[in-house]
Amino acid sequence: MKRMIIPAIAVVLFYLEPVFGLFSPLDISGEYRFLIPRFLIMYLIFISIYYSRNRAMLYALLFGLLYDVFFIDIIGLYSFLYPLICLIASFIVKFIHQHLIVTTTLSLVLVAGLEFVLYQFFSLIGLTDISLAVFVRERLIPTMIANSIFLVVLGWAFKYVINARLLQRLNQPN
Repeated sequence: MKRMIIPAIAVVLFYLEPVFGLFSPLDISGEYRFLIPRFLIMYLIFISIYYSRNRAMLYALLFGLLYDVFFIDIIGLYSFLYPLICLIASFIVKFIHQHLIVTTTLSLVLVAGLEFVLYQFFSLIGLTDISLAVFVRERLIPTMIANSIFLVVLGWAFKYVINARLLQRLNQPN
C-alpha cells in the first residue's frame, strides 16, 4: 500500500489542477490575469530528481496523455512535453546540487519553459493571437507567482514523501 503513495499524489494533483484553474482569470485593476496551475509537472520534476527518472517519465507519459485527452484535444502535445521536461530535469540535476531550493528554482524555470513552448505552439497553429508581451504580463508572470507559492508551501512535503518512499524501497528485501 505504501508503494502507491507517489502515484496517488500524482492523481490527486492531476485532479486539483482544474479545480485551482477555476480561480482564473483574476480581475486586477481592470485587467485579467490568468493563473495556470502546473502542480503535476512540478511534482513529476521532483520525482525525476529525487526518486527515479524512468518512473517520472512513465508517469509523465501517462498523465500527459490523460491531459491531452481530457483538456486540450490535441493528442501528443503534453504526452511529449511532460516526459521531455522530466528528462531535462534529470540531466540538469547531474551537474547541480539536489538541494530543495535548487530543485524548486529548476522546477519553476522548466514550468516557464513549458508555458513558453505551449504559447509558441498555440501561436503557430493559430489558437492564440496575443502578443508575447501580453502573454508574459497576463499569463506567464501570474502563473509563475501562483506556482512558486504552491512549491514554497508543498515542495518540502514532496521531497519528504519521495525520499521516504525511496528509503523504503531500498530497505526492502529482494
